[in-house]
Amino acid sequence: MILLRDLGFSRNGEALVTGATLQLHPGWKVGLTGANGCGKSSFLGLLRGELHADRGDLERPPGWVLAHVAQDTPALPDAALEFVLDGDAELRQIERDLAAAEAHHDDHHAGEQIGLLHSRLSEIDGYAAPARAAALMHGLGFSDEDFRRPVAEFSGGWRVRLNLARALMCRSDLLLLDEPTNHLDLDAIIWLEAWLKSYPGTLILISHDRDFLDVVTSHILAIENGKMQLFTGNYSACERARAERLANDLALAAKQKREAAHLQSYIDRFRAKASKARQAQSRIKMLAKMGDIVAAHIDTPFSFSFPEPSGFSDPLLLVDDARVGYGAPCVPGNSLRGQATVIFDQLRFTLRPDSRIGLLGRNGAGKSTLMKLLAGELQPLAGSREAGRNLKLGYFAQHQLEQLRPAESPLWHMIKLEPRTREQDLRNYLGGFDFRGDMVDAPCGRFSGGEKTRLALALMIRTAPNLLLLDEPTNHLDLEMREALTIALQETEAGMVLVSHDRHLLRATCDELWLVADGKVTPFDGDLDDYADWLNQSRAAEKAAEREKSQQRRESAAEEERRKAAAKSGSAATLAARRPLLKESEKLEQQLAGWQSELKLLETRLADQSLYASPDSRLLDDLTLRQNQLTQNIEAAESRWLEIQELLEDDQES
Repeated sequence: MILLRDLGFSRNGEALVTGATLQLHPGWKVGLTGANGCGKSSFLGLLRGELHADRGDLERPPGWVLAHVAQDTPALPDAALEFVLDGDAELRQIERDLAAAEAHHDDHHAGEQIGLLHSRLSEIDGYAAPARAAALMHGLGFSDEDFRRPVAEFSGGWRVRLNLARALMCRSDLLLLDEPTNHLDLDAIIWLEAWLKSYPGTLILISHDRDFLDVVTSHILAIENGKMQLFTGNYSACERARAERLANDLALAAKQKREAAHLQSYIDRFRAKASKARQAQSRIKMLAKMGDIVAAHIDTPFSFSFPEPSGFSDPLLLVDDARVGYGAPCVPGNSLRGQATVIFDQLRFTLRPDSRIGLLGRNGAGKSTLMKLLAGELQPLAGSREAGRNLKLGYFAQHQLEQLRPAESPLWHMIKLEPRTREQDLRNYLGGFDFRGDMVDAPCGRFSGGEKTRLALALMIRTAPNLLLLDEPTNHLDLEMREALTIALQETEAGMVLVSHDRHLLRATCDELWLVADGKVTPFDGDLDDYADWLNQSRAAEKAAEREKSQQRRESAAEEERRKAAAKSGSAATLAARRPLLKESEKLEQQLAGWQSELKLLETRLADQSLYASPDSRLLDDLTLRQNQLTQNIEAAESRWLEIQELLEDDQES
């Protein structure tokens, strides 16, 4: 087990945790939660041996194999599949030792070593390792063509996925994951959930995705106010326990009642106007649970809401017969379309003031492209995008963090946005996003990803938009800020289009879902559980299509061989005479492959010295008998195969 005794640790001289004493047992799946900067990543650094405790002890079994996701990936020339296989260090060492031993195969000791190495390779299922690595890569969104691509060709986000696959490839006893879902889309997250649930080792996971934590974890280790507290159950169970503890404080209990009444009035309003669509009904169920969630976050450091928009247009935005993509636009009167990459064609929809839409779709389907079209950053190649007269957009995307001035403070950014507003009012507003004290005047270049995201959201919200376009707004945000954003989005009257892999946010804020797939944008008749089923069906259909293509390629190759053979023979009669020989040759090749594979595994077992020390000799006798049978079968088949080849060559020459 992992044992903490009066543990205390700090970073850069700042104390993070003191007096932590607890036990984490083998096989537990532990979610590590707490505000940004509380010490979560530092605790993982302690477990990896990269940091040292200030006081107390942190013990873990010395024989455990530890796996974690590397922060950086050099621009390596290695094929992606080989890079992932490198995650199994023992497998790679056996392969190197085998190559060295086989280079000296004449040595008697080398032969014994080869047998032992093959035996160990079989024990760790090393022969199936490439298939396991391929399955990991498929689950994380890679295609078969990606397997052979050099690591250097992948973008930063895809290299993070490669690092994750490499960590999962390790046959570890302890797996440490720090925000593994940040660079994943929803289908990859759903796959990763299933993989981690079946992981046999001990998992310690940092995540700000509450649905992910709920599905995967068996315990929650919360860091709060410099203390570590262990809860049994998933994140929702931890929230309930925390809400009960907070309710014991009379002041907080009174605040809970006010917040609960406010939320109930909102739920009642929404229920009265919600459609019967399945997603709307799913949202009603989600809202019914929000009382407990709000109670657990009543002492949040965040307090903000969206200002009331100054006006609306109906519709807010109209897209009609639009062709969307990148490259040269169509020229009126010219049938040539130019060198354009078209993502969508004949796109038609209307966004109204009460639109609350969540976009679903696999990675690369075009969700971010669609958001850029709505934001006006991308003009249609054909067709139209018409903005309502009173449209006021609030657009958030990760690339907008780069527009923050690194040398300037949050207060400077606010003054630039509203130069006539009193400075104290701006400071108060920033305090609602937990920019207080020295942070208000600190250069934002030193901020973490979560702090920069909070500032960008604060600036966008302040503009009082009537149409929100939010592309992954929760990336890098901690759970407290996510809950505050969720409540604020529920209460705003602004229209909204949301792209997010945070299912809790989608369930709690969206009335309808649109599916982006196959160059189309269509309403999705279902909720997020139905979408998970759709993803599974899509994967199954893709695999079936790939199998069919492979079969067609094999049949085409076989037909080409037959055609060449017919051409060489010079006549149909000769081909008819050769066909039985060709079929027999193909059958013999399949039999030989199977027998040789079985013989190789058998010889590995026979090289195990413990087999000969056993008092029961029946197993040894059976294995030896089968070895003799396989050897005879292989010799006979090889002899017949050679005979057939000679006959075929004679036919060609004649």
